[in-house]
Amino acid sequence: MSIVKPFKGLRPKPEFAEEVSSPPYDVLSSDEAREMVKVNPHSFLRVVKPEVDVDPSIDLYDERVYNKGKENLKRLIDDGFLIQDKEDCFYVYRLKMGEHVQVGLVAVASIDEYDEGKIKKHENTRLQKEKDRAKHIDVLNAQAGPVFLTYKASEDIDSLIEKVMDDKPVYDFTAEDGIRHTFFIVNDKKVIEAIQSSFKRLDCLYVADGHHRSAAAARVRNERKTEQPDDTGNEDYNYFLTVIFPHNQMYIMDYNRVVSGTNELSQDNFFEKIREKFEIEEWGESGNPFKPERTHSFGMYFQGRWYHLTVKKEIFDENDPVLSLDVSILQENLLNPVLGIEDIRKDKRIAFVGGKRGLGELEKLVNSGKFSVAFSMYPTSIEELMAIADAGKVMPPKSTWFEPKLRSGIITHLL
Repeated sequence: MSIVKPFKGLRPKPEFAEEVSSPPYDVLSSDEAREMVKVNPHSFLRVVKPEVDVDPSIDLYDERVYNKGKENLKRLIDDGFLIQDKEDCFYVYRLKMGEHVQVGLVAVASIDEYDEGKIKKHENTRLQKEKDRAKHIDVLNAQAGPVFLTYKASEDIDSLIEKVMDDKPVYDFTAEDGIRHTFFIVNDKKVIEAIQSSFKRLDCLYVADGHHRSAAAARVRNERKTEQPDDTGNEDYNYFLTVIFPHNQMYIMDYNRVVSGTNELSQDNFFEKIREKFEIEEWGESGNPFKPERTHSFGMYFQGRWYHLTVKKEIFDENDPVLSLDVSILQENLLNPVLGIEDIRKDKRIAFVGGKRGLGELEKLVNSGKFSVAFSMYPTSIEELMAIADAGKVMPPKSTWFEPKLRSGIITHLL
């Protein structure tokens, strides 16, 4: 059983949707966001990354930063850029990136089900980041960034969503990155009930992206519940903002690695150690990158040349959903034992490059001298993600890069 609810969404007036909406808070640095808002005073980045409007010397977690976010949200409302629907609605959100199209339901999901494990997770969270998002929700009294959920595709839900898209969208625009965003309102009570009934027949939902946002919403709810002895369970803070997509529409790109230094190994010793666990095939020079086309296959860019690495099967357990992931195989058999990268969360010698930036970016970083070696990866699949969540296990950090990204500001859930 999966509980989803309609809600009174706070959203831009149609004529301001493109102007207000912004990239999500976690894909831009503070400096990049500051540059973006210079040319757009009404960008929702001022709400989700409010440090853009305070002195850069002020700590990101300072109370003044969160208060500025609250002030900026209020200003967008007071100045008429944002309006709140007067009745509970679902929304349908379609994204188009090139030939890829995915369509999700915008709803609020149950924090009780999240806490009970009916909304399954596959990543651990970092406490500081979780507390930051919780503080943001609490001060703004709003969930300004949706959590990206998925479910095993259902023909019933597909059919209902398709019918919604027969109506005229309230927003339809192409953002600066070329991704088209189309948004529909669902306020027909019979359609709302049919959607809820169809979701109740699902066994579970999965967090695809947004583990910190969902954990933060749960943290805020649990704190407020202790402060509200007459809590009924129906208050808005008992639910969190989501966009929910069927698994067969999800698009995960490669999440590649670059490393500084070779752990003081000579080139001969470096290759000798790699050969203990991988077959190495020379591929080509710069400009002819190796892009893996199957699992357990990796590209390596080193000293101006590309190599194809194929893992020796005897070194990992094919039946273990975590250890058989390519990101795990690379970490346990090369990054850690050869390059000395023990904890990719903390080690400053490693960085991660989303596949949307292309393999040319790996060459650029290594050729600059800032990094010594790069690894191109085959994308983790949504089926692997769900298998790990079903097993109650955790994926390694930086395992998935979802595209296209949801825009912030298109919909907000007020508490």
